[in-house]
Amino acid sequence: MMAHSRFVGLDRSMKNEGIGSSVARREGPEKLTGKAQYVADQVLPGRIYGVTVRSKVAHGRILAIRYGEGIPWEEFTIVTAKDIAAMGWHNRVESIEPDQPFLADGIINHAEEPIVLLAHADRHLLERARRAVLVEVEELPAVLDIDQALACVQPVGGRDNLFKEILIEKGDPGFPWAQAAHVVEGEYRTGAQEQLYIETNGMTAEVEGHSVTVRGSLQCPYYVHTALTRLFRLPGPQVRVLQMDTGGAFGGKEDYPSILAGHAAMLAWQARRPVTIIYDREEDMACTTKRHPSRSRLRTAFDAEGRLLAMESDFVLDAGAYTTLSPVVLSRGAIHALGPYRCPNVRIRARAVATHTPPNGAFRGFGAPQSLFAMERHMDIAAARMGLDPVLLRRRNLLKRGDLMATGQLVTEDLDLEGLMDRALADLDYQGKRAAFARHNAGPGPVKKGVGFSVFMHGCGFTGSGEEHLASVTGVRTLADGRLEVLAASTEMGQGKETVFTQIVSEALGIPNDMVRMSPADTREVPNSGPTVASRSTMVVGKLVQDAALGLKRMLVEQQFLAEPCGPEAFRDAVRRAHVRCGVMTCFSQYQQPPGLEWDDASYRGDAYPTYAWACYGVEVRVDTVTWEVKVEDFVARQEVGRVINPVLAAGQVEGGVAQGLGWALWEKVETAQGRMVNNQMTNYIVATAQDLPRIRVYFEENNPYALGPGGAKGLGELPMDGPAPAVLAAIQDALGHLGPMDLRELPVTPERLLEAVEAGHGL
Repeated sequence: MMAHSRFVGLDRSMKNEGIGSSVARREGPEKLTGKAQYVADQVLPGRIYGVTVRSKVAHGRILAIRYGEGIPWEEFTIVTAKDIAAMGWHNRVESIEPDQPFLADGIINHAEEPIVLLAHADRHLLERARRAVLVEVEELPAVLDIDQALACVQPVGGRDNLFKEILIEKGDPGFPWAQAAHVVEGEYRTGAQEQLYIETNGMTAEVEGHSVTVRGSLQCPYYVHTALTRLFRLPGPQVRVLQMDTGGAFGGKEDYPSILAGHAAMLAWQARRPVTIIYDREEDMACTTKRHPSRSRLRTAFDAEGRLLAMESDFVLDAGAYTTLSPVVLSRGAIHALGPYRCPNVRIRARAVATHTPPNGAFRGFGAPQSLFAMERHMDIAAARMGLDPVLLRRRNLLKRGDLMATGQLVTEDLDLEGLMDRALADLDYQGKRAAFARHNAGPGPVKKGVGFSVFMHGCGFTGSGEEHLASVTGVRTLADGRLEVLAASTEMGQGKETVFTQIVSEALGIPNDMVRMSPADTREVPNSGPTVASRSTMVVGKLVQDAALGLKRMLVEQQFLAEPCGPEAFRDAVRRAHVRCGVMTCFSQYQQPPGLEWDDASYRGDAYPTYAWACYGVEVRVDTVTWEVKVEDFVARQEVGRVINPVLAAGQVEGGVAQGLGWALWEKVETAQGRMVNNQMTNYIVATAQDLPRIRVYFEENNPYALGPGGAKGLGELPMDGPAPAVLAAIQDALGHLGPMDLRELPVTPERLLEAVEAGHGL
């Protein structure tokens, strides 16, 4: 995989290794030399290991738990739901809705649901013991997909199997559809997707007296902290959560570590010894959260020239057996359902439904990839139905400054989506290749070629009033050697947060990066700066870090330790002298809702996000009509993301997101049987390797820096997940257009599914 990046817009001059410089990753040397400490690297005296006994059925009633012969059970620490009750603990995982038990209590609601916890020092004996636990179950009827859930063939959870329902309306809900020149309807489906982070979930727990400490692979320390305080009914200071080096997350370590931390901590509490639980790959893939499967039904009205008059969307997510983070994933998906288009009359109905499957949760993109896929595919299909070029259809409908989005949010940026689209298509040579490929595809060869594109956006930060509710806090404090330390709960999980935060401080204070260090993400040391999710770390938390750094500088000036202007050495000397005289000096910064932002949670009206990142992605594919394999040959990713803080890290974010988007589009199919994932191994869950990926050409435009982001930065990490899938399907359809009309509406487009679509469309 190769990438090329280029910037358009702002001056690239930089100083002091600050914003705009591709400084080396802060954590890189330790990872390269093996000094980084992951969960599996811990050495703890007296440590024992834990495992989980899970359900093999999707829905059932627990009749008995039996412990087989030949195992010295008296040597084991064992925890069940009955033990949780006996200890007076709270058997619910604290989340948006605390409906998920740590251990199943009487009723099983999904396959892989945890029932029994075991711990022992001998890991081989522990595995034998796990297989010797027999859970006697009365199996009950199960609801296993969206259609069954909506039909209410069996109650699962929520009211009418609904965990959350959202209605967004704009304009005239009773739009006169019969008066439209064109009405286009379509249904679009996307499948689950596994995060497949390099390091599986793992956690170590220690208990001393009535205090609990957990260390692990996670991305939201305070989520885990809250879950443990509620589980053990302890005050906050008696629970400590530390993030260890984390080998990837992508959202899969947002809420699930709360469950794993609870399991390890309960075993440690009972055993009075440190307990480590680390999943192997098969268990991790089988039981942890995935991207939500989705079904979208769209109906659009156009005038004779192809301008959108009305849009109705029925957007449904399969949440699985418990609520987890589905309401907020649904929220983002609903808000993005119209895509980057103006439309006077909009009605979006969004629902998260309950099924007897493992709960789904956060994954890069957070609901937007599902709804944006549907809208972009729908625009391509609508263009074909109306006999319009897909570029022209978008040109007539793309948002501009002064337009209102689906929630009524006013576009205030000098938005040039048409220009962004034109430049991306020129990068790909879209028009030239499209003409050349049409001639090529008319020939006799089995390999056909096509090009496609997508235009999309992604809201930055938490939805609506989410950031105001979090009220995140960061700090910067002095160290005795003249350096500064950043205090934030935001976690490093491979995305470069540590590097970016130090660059922000370097830029703000005019000091080199080596004068700034990051405090470990330890709830005993750092304030709650919110979860490391939702494209918020750089834009929201990074801005708080910048403000705290500037506040500390003001403190130094006001107390006459520092005189301005000053160079790095004068700053270092001032910090040393202040430390000697006053001890540690710390300045905290707390999030304040920017003026002018208004949001109504009840009606879903107003400013859904403070700003958006915008993009157009173009792709070239080749399709072998003998094997029906699709090969991506070229990929252009052009995005407007405000100021780019570290170009190399930013390009890496785009490359990684594109790789995951291509996998979701073409290869990554979660196979299930009776609610259980059956291809939970890397031998048969197909993901892209470097050989499968194309050249990825990354271009950044910085024409609309966000005034309230550090240096003008917006969010970036989730955006690249949104665009690849619809662009790939458009390119496949372009490659096979010589066969006649064919609509590709479901992900992933595996060779088998593509052959079925061709046969269904053409009777082959």
